[in-house]
Amino acid sequence: MPLPLRSALAVCALLAATLAGCVKVNVKGDPDAWAEQMRDQSTLRVATYNTSLYDEATGGLIRRLENGDDNARKIAAVLQRARPDLVLLNEFDYDEGQRAAELFQRRYLEVAQPGGGEPLRYAYRYLAPVNTGVPSGLDLDRNGEVGGPSMSRNGGNDAWGFGLHPGQYGMLVLSRYPIDAAQVRTFQLLKWSAMPDARQPRDPASGQPWYAPAIWSQLRLSSKSHWDVPVRTPGGTVHLLASHPTPPVFDGPEDRNGARNADELRLWREYLTPGDKPWLCDDRGHCGGLAADARFVIAGDLNNDPVDGDGAHEAIIELLEHPRVARYAMPQSEGAAEVAHKYAQSGIVHRGAPEHATGDFGPKAGTMRLDYVLPSVGFDIEGSGVFWPSASQPEAAIADGSDHHLVWVDLGSQAR
Repeated sequence: MPLPLRSALAVCALLAATLAGCVKVNVKGDPDAWAEQMRDQSTLRVATYNTSLYDEATGGLIRRLENGDDNARKIAAVLQRARPDLVLLNEFDYDEGQRAAELFQRRYLEVAQPGGGEPLRYAYRYLAPVNTGVPSGLDLDRNGEVGGPSMSRNGGNDAWGFGLHPGQYGMLVLSRYPIDAAQVRTFQLLKWSAMPDARQPRDPASGQPWYAPAIWSQLRLSSKSHWDVPVRTPGGTVHLLASHPTPPVFDGPEDRNGARNADELRLWREYLTPGDKPWLCDDRGHCGGLAADARFVIAGDLNNDPVDGDGAHEAIIELLEHPRVARYAMPQSEGAAEVAHKYAQSGIVHRGAPEHATGDFGPKAGTMRLDYVLPSVGFDIEGSGVFWPSASQPEAAIADGSDHHLVWVDLGSQAR
């Protein structure tokens, strides 16, 4: 369904003019501007959006954004219409100098786009390295060759997470409110084998582990990274739990990607579940899960539909049903139902409610629900949706910048 424009856009535009901004490590922000924004804010809109803003070449996204990119304009236009206060962008290539993030913010979000809304300014951002495209030096796909840092699928398969160059398919967090950089936790380096009872892939013919012990002991669990990003909102600190698990496909009968996807989802369940977790150590060496009284929102392209497509569906269902995750009406859209109906006429029929899908993945896979915004219990959930208008609506012109669609949830005052 098309989203209504956020209220008080004039106030937002006035605030945007005051945001000077400064870069500190991975976080961009201006505490003085934040103090102004903390006034009279009652609803927090949190969103996730797989933007498909990636390129196969190192620095390719930077060059595209410098030269003007139509899909980036559409992505920016959708964000200008939705106007989330806090958003995770998946599949946004990472570069150490933050050039792509800066370009996207300055030349796209902060410029009124055709079909979009008022220019949109975020005073704070967070980004960090990911595992995609980082060479492992190991033969992870067992094809007899060790892929290097080159633009080849072999090289991508032998990276810690599939990618043709380091940082491909990265993540970017944009926020109106301050990000507590000192308290951010990342789990890029966590070993898969460290997880108790990990789903170690096995050769179905022999029943033996698919990875040799020397390789299994080195494998990283996260295909990109898992981030706990604390954000200081008007209602208190909210932990944005951001990730983008590997698709449970593009492998063989050993189902190594399906197993990894399930355990990447399980990582968040473990992180939320009380108890001693000496194995759950972040990249700074701090071990354990999220405090029992912490408020959070899980966000991202989780690459697992509860009932349709590939993957271990119980992994996403168990996350949706975790005692600390709020139950609320699933986000939906008219566009998803419309596209699913067209696929049904050609014989692609899924079990899930068609209006809950978040992306269109072509005539072989159809539509599925892969993108999630999952708040913790206690929030007053005031609304939700998917920006996927029907083809007859004018907003459809900006909704095809990615094969995924933006998902949003509005969070009101909390019952504590």
